Amino acid sequence: MITNFLNYLQYEKRSSIHTVSAYENDLKQFNQFCLNHLGVNEEDFDSTQVKFDTVRAWVVQLIDNKITPRSVNRKIASINAYYKFLLQKELIAELPTKKLKALKLSKRLPSFVKQQEIDHLFNPSIFAENKYPDRDRLIIELLYGTGIRLSELINIQVADINFANNTLKVLGKRNKERLIPLHQELIESLKSFIAIQNKSEAAYLITTPKHNKAYPSMIQKIVKTYLSKVSSSEKKSPHVLRHTFATHLLNNGAELNAIKDLLGHSNLAATQIYTHNSISRLKKIFNKTHPKS
Repeated sequence: MITNFLNYLQYEKRSSIHTVSAYENDLKQFNQFCLNHLGVNEEDFDSTQVKFDTVRAWVVQLIDNKITPRSVNRKIASINAYYKFLLQKELIAELPTKKLKALKLSKRLPSFVKQQEIDHLFNPSIFAENKYPDRDRLIIELLYGTGIRLSELINIQVADINFANNTLKVLGKRNKERLIPLHQELIESLKSFIAIQNKSEAAYLITTPKHNKAYPSMIQKIVKTYLSKVSSSEKKSPHVLRHTFATHLLNNGAELNAIKDLLGHSNLAATQIYTHNSISRLKKIFNKTHPKS
């Protein structure tokens, strides 16, 4: 039934490949735990017969193994989604996960790169020493200049760029399309890169040296290399540039709803994490400038 569930996620729910893969891994881990916990062979195991006590024991083991609460909650969500699928198919009478509660999470503020570090990052000398400076710079420019996700970046085709109205079309989570405005400097970089690389409209914008589609670890390595040159922040990932895009917009007066739409968030709650960084900045300004502070 796991295969049917994964097909349902991919083809009916239109979940991303990464989401389907995460669900698959969580379900495999849970099944292995059930085999050990119940003392049965794989041939004799029936996931529809699992009870709450077994699910609870699994969560306890995850906590004992020092799995972070955020990861535990994701695994709980995976198992809960699977059993809701079985309930919908009338293969079980009730959810074994019904009494399960998510673990409390400490608030985690998004990491971002400071404005002066970003300014230094786009100094031509930063990219000059590397083998593919134009490609690498464009990757950084796109991530910081648009706030797109890593998965959205590697799927951009030349045809997705509209030079007539200076917008970029990206395919986000759950296959939701959105248009993102492009600033003039990024437009010029894109035009120059496409012309130099002689790319057709059907081609992927960012590719490997052998002209294959880029892959996540390649982009992650490139971003980490360049952020390491300018930032002392512990986290140096493509998502940090997404956080930086949102934080800098908010600090410069952008409305939260506009940032939500640019990021492709489905609700405002996901975007509100950036207000914490903005409030910290306002406090510093207040303490420096208010006569009574």
